[in-house]
Amino acid sequence: MTAADFTALAAKFPDETVTHSYVRDVELPGAGTLALLTLDNDLDHRKPTTLGPNTLVELGTALEGLKARAAAGGISAVAVTGKPYYLVAGADLGSVGKLTDPEDGRAMARLGHDAYATLASMGVPTFAFINGAAMGGGLEIALAADYRTVSAGANGISLPEAFLGLIPGWGGVYRLPRLIGPANAVKVMIENPLNNNKILNGPAAHQLGIADALFEPADFLEQSLAWAARILGDDDARRQVAVRRADKSAATEADWDQAIAAGRTFVEAKTANAAPAPAKVLDVMQAGRGKSQQQSAELEVDALAELMQTPHFRDTVYAFLELVQKRSKRPAGAPDPQLARPVTKVGVVGAGLMASQLALLFARQLKVPVVMTDIDQARVDKGVGYVHAEVDKLLAKKRISADAANRTKALVTGSAAKAAFADADFVIEAVFEELSVKKQVFAEVEAVVSENCILATNTSSLSVTEMAADLLHPERVVGFHFFNPVAVMPLLEIVRAPKTSDEVLSTAFVLGKALKKTTVLVQDAAAFVVNRVLLRLMGEVANAFDEGTPADVADNALKPMGLPMTPFTLLAMVGIPVAQHVTESLHAAFGERFRVSANQQRLIDSGITSLWVADDAGRQVIPEATLALLDFGDSPSTSEQLLRRTQDALAEEIGLMLDEGVVAAPQDIDLCMIMGAGWPLHLGGITPYLDRVGASERVLGRKFHPAG
Repeated sequence: MTAADFTALAAKFPDETVTHSYVRDVELPGAGTLALLTLDNDLDHRKPTTLGPNTLVELGTALEGLKARAAAGGISAVAVTGKPYYLVAGADLGSVGKLTDPEDGRAMARLGHDAYATLASMGVPTFAFINGAAMGGGLEIALAADYRTVSAGANGISLPEAFLGLIPGWGGVYRLPRLIGPANAVKVMIENPLNNNKILNGPAAHQLGIADALFEPADFLEQSLAWAARILGDDDARRQVAVRRADKSAATEADWDQAIAAGRTFVEAKTANAAPAPAKVLDVMQAGRGKSQQQSAELEVDALAELMQTPHFRDTVYAFLELVQKRSKRPAGAPDPQLARPVTKVGVVGAGLMASQLALLFARQLKVPVVMTDIDQARVDKGVGYVHAEVDKLLAKKRISADAANRTKALVTGSAAKAAFADADFVIEAVFEELSVKKQVFAEVEAVVSENCILATNTSSLSVTEMAADLLHPERVVGFHFFNPVAVMPLLEIVRAPKTSDEVLSTAFVLGKALKKTTVLVQDAAAFVVNRVLLRLMGEVANAFDEGTPADVADNALKPMGLPMTPFTLLAMVGIPVAQHVTESLHAAFGERFRVSANQQRLIDSGITSLWVADDAGRQVIPEATLALLDFGDSPSTSEQLLRRTQDALAEEIGLMLDEGVVAAPQDIDLCMIMGAGWPLHLGGITPYLDRVGASERVLGRKFHPAG
């Protein structure tokens, strides 16, 4: 088939932002004419290029024209590159998500394969110059070329399809393991996507063998063209590439078996096989082992066409495109950013672990002075020392330069006196989670700062309104709730108390964006969004356990949700005392929906940090000594009963949160849970999931998304 055979499909997407294929000839000294195809959507550099049906038809047509020129002897090579910062950011999910007709989905899958097959069979050597982000179908374009260079400044190199509900179905499943070996391919196609969609940078892609050569960004295109000329004219240069590839791709049948088995184990651990896409990647990889690229292409087309019609993919498109990519960029209820005040110095009250993480984040991202205080100089010195040590770790890992490390460390200082905040514009407290302590801290800070200084609290569950009640200027107080670890977790819940001013709130949102966090506006209610939902979930499991449900049943009943960890594992990670403290706050606010577990208090009193421990065989067990501390009822639940009970509890709690106006819409709760709790994208957000399993209608008599 030719690209023209897919024009009917492309015509169904008249609003697609087309990534054009611009071709120009480049004369290579001593090596003839190279046709350079640049992919560009003619938008500003911040707008990524994507691959929709119209884009692929244009690309396929351009490549067919180049293939004809190559056959006629008019060109000696073809290279593909992108506009600044992007090769291509992957398929246009907005278009793919609208392919409700299975035949259209199959046509879309085949269209990509046909275009890339033209590049792979050009008849002259082909090159991909990976100048920036190359995700999904963008990386697969590069894999279809004979040779690849990559910029040392490139980032966003990945095959994220398993994360998005699809497979790398335009040749990635076939080509990648044959290029870098099956174990590394499983890492790129399975482990990285399921580890919060981890991406590669240019040096890492070169190290793995995805690219044959690495060049600095300043003159990347010039160096890539010169390297292409060497490949075209120098047998030794080609031989060096072949030797390096043979070393990277060498694998036995046993290596393939081991890699695929390891991938299946990883998928089970990460998703409990609740999403079909990751397993399908491995199925196609296994089935295509002894097949040709064309035969594997048929497997990939079938898999893509099937996955495009699953509810998991549609839920993922909603979660990723509508929430993570769109709603997060335009936080509901955020005031005009023009109202924001400048922040040229930040104060952090406290020098413990959380406070130290905050100080490092503010210094690295805002590049303004940050001063930490605590009750004595020894604690202050320990906090500042932590920040400096973390900066040194970043330097050792080459994630920052020596100059950046020195500048960052110089920005973070400490003092035992709160008078150090006198010229601060923004002061955040991260002290013990006790209302009286926080009120005292704010009173002391207000006494030394200017009238325009904003006071923020990192509380996870306490009332921001109460904290501000006795201040001279309660309008200056805002909740600024980060999640641990601060550097990793993307969510920032911004809490508006009744008297918080628009200027203060605007500053909080502008700061959150500068800190590279996903910000969501929440009203002042106990535990805000994420902790309230998680504690209701964990509470139902804890209640069932206390009632006599066996521990393995209680801890594994929610596996069909595909959550990133079991409730008891989450409890140990959060810390039983912390979870108990937040539950007490929720119980005080909302009553018996949040029951305080006497069993958990017994664990705290005995210094036990986790129910599970590993026995000599590596199995998870609860020690007899721990069980002896606990009291159980005689009303056990089955897995099915506990799953339904938890679903209904979540539907009830979220319905109440929406009635209370804690957030503007169900989408904000979905975004909070995805970015703050690792709620799986394939579930489409927590409210679509509760709609799909019937919990919202069972409890509320309606769906959260009636049109869904």
